[in-house]
Amino acid sequence: MTIPLSVLDLSPIPEGSTPAQALRNTLDLARNAEEWGYARYWVAEHHFAAVASSSPATLIGLIAAATNRIRVGSAAVQLGHHTPISVVESFGTVDALYPGRVDLGIGRSGQKRAEALAAGPAPIREARVVDGLLVPAPVSLAAALRATRLAATVSAVQFPGSKPPAFAGALDDVLALLSGTFSYKDIPLEATPGTGADLQVWLFGSSGGESAQLAGKLGLPFAANYHVSPATTLDAVDAYRNAFVPSQRLAEPYIVVSADAVVADDDETARELASTFSTWVHSIRSGHGAIEYPKSAPALTDDEAVLVADRVETQFVGSAATVVAQLETLARVTGANELVVTGMTHDHEDRKRSFQLLAKEWGLPALRVN
Repeated sequence: MTIPLSVLDLSPIPEGSTPAQALRNTLDLARNAEEWGYARYWVAEHHFAAVASSSPATLIGLIAAATNRIRVGSAAVQLGHHTPISVVESFGTVDALYPGRVDLGIGRSGQKRAEALAAGPAPIREARVVDGLLVPAPVSLAAALRATRLAATVSAVQFPGSKPPAFAGALDDVLALLSGTFSYKDIPLEATPGTGADLQVWLFGSSGGESAQLAGKLGLPFAANYHVSPATTLDAVDAYRNAFVPSQRLAEPYIVVSADAVVADDDETARELASTFSTWVHSIRSGHGAIEYPKSAPALTDDEAVLVADRVETQFVGSAATVVAQLETLARVTGANELVVTGMTHDHEDRKRSFQLLAKEWGLPALRVN
């Protein structure tokens, strides 16, 4: 049986466009994704970048209002940038109006950067192919992590002098607020809206570290980011499965794996549509922050290309049949219960067409295919 497909949207701002148009594009894609049979529509959280998905709770509320059935959620709220009560109240507000449709995806942010800087360079590993799936060599992000601009953006989303709380403790507070067991200095407190909300809580991770292990220990569903860190995705899913303890939420592990894909009527057209992807990824990996998605761009230098090689090599680009074969390999090797697909093109209609072709080839239970 074909596993579900979902959409991950960063609300990219195409070169020459505006944030308002990017948000309109997101709502348009969400309405169509629902009709084409996608299971979920997730939005990311990014700040000080040329993407319009800076406020996930606000955006998923707008998407929920514009759709009827598809689940909507965050991929992921960066818990280091928000207090647990603000997260639960904002998502609880959306759930109050659209009950049973909201996914609260949670990830780390400032905590992760600080740990990476303290840990130093990752162990050197060679690229390998596992049962047909490319697992590229890790790329060093040390320069990006130390970039002055990145440090400024991390500091700017926090109160002066503050530091991100321990991730496990903040997550415990979120779960306690949702269940109605939260207290502060032995004083019971309830989130309104929020306590008792029918939210599905997810953890997101790029490695076999804390997020994967916590998701398993707490019996939560887990999303592994092949589209962000393809070198460590198998580590992440293995760590999650090894740590998994059945809970009231899940009797068995449940894994979603992400992929970056561009689909067109033929392989050549798809490659043309994806031709500026490396430039866009380099803007992120260099510590600058995502630029407006370029329509055209000069070739990267050799040094620049090395920085984004893992992302470019693991982007699935081609006709629907080509990309479906690659996604099936990803699902088989990771044992994913579901895949979530993101994809960038400069033109919104090309991006819509990409998701439409993929849905049809995958065999989603579409309400409308044309």
